[in-house]
Amino acid sequence: MERHEEMQNMRKPWKCGDCGKAYRFPSLLEIHRRVHTGERPFTCPQCEKGFTLLSSLKKHLRVHTGEKPFTCSQCRKGFTQVSSLKSHQRVHTGERPFVCSQCGKEFPRLSSLKSHQQVHSGEKLFTCSHCGKGFAQLSNLQTHQRVHTGERPFTCPQCGKDFRHSSALRTHKRVHTGERPFTCPQCGKGFPRLPDLKKHQRIHTGERPFTCSQCGKRFTQLSHLQSHQRVHTGEKPFTCSQCGKDSVIHPTCGHTTEFTMG
Repeated sequence: MERHEEMQNMRKPWKCGDCGKAYRFPSLLEIHRRVHTGERPFTCPQCEKGFTLLSSLKKHLRVHTGEKPFTCSQCRKGFTQVSSLKSHQRVHTGERPFVCSQCGKEFPRLSSLKSHQQVHSGEKLFTCSHCGKGFAQLSNLQTHQRVHTGERPFTCPQCGKDFRHSSALRTHKRVHTGERPFTCPQCGKGFPRLPDLKKHQRIHTGERPFTCSQCGKRFTQLSHLQSHQRVHTGEKPFTCSQCGKDSVIHPTCGHTTEFTMG
């Protein structure tokens, strides 16, 4: 063991006086020292943000130039950093490598896992002044407040439809682009949203998670269960405007005219 440590010290003779971390070359030690000194010698000429490494500055400059050299092979979307591309590719693969140690829920990004973990801590530092609801993150509170203000700041440039969430706008845009990034690994069918893919996969797995409490019949989708339950309740919410006949399921009377909720 002592011999091994001696060999390591010989290979890495340059040691940090603050933390003891050793390096093979003095130039690497000099770069490391910036962690302790806070020195950021590389400055962006456009926004004056400082960086410890020249490579970090070069990556940052793409924010200003708009350069996106890393392209997704499946949807051709471009990214400024390879790490962002790898994170995006999980949209297509469905990979969720970050797992919550408390509940087992999986996430595609580490930031999403960290946000989720606050659910278990119960800490909610941000409170809505309108309804008193608490949130673990300021961004979640700001998004929630749009329920009260009616604000919809995200607008589709193609049809003008407004949305409360940027994620909702991104999903909506697929209506125009035809993009279907979520692909079934069994039959290859594509879907614009991950929940749509998960619903579809029940066709292959045979999973029927929604059970009727009255007869025990099971369904792949909640909407199918709700429609079925009208058999027991007698509810007939659809009325034909031509013959006046009420129906449990829309439509059944054979007329081509529209059915309306009764």
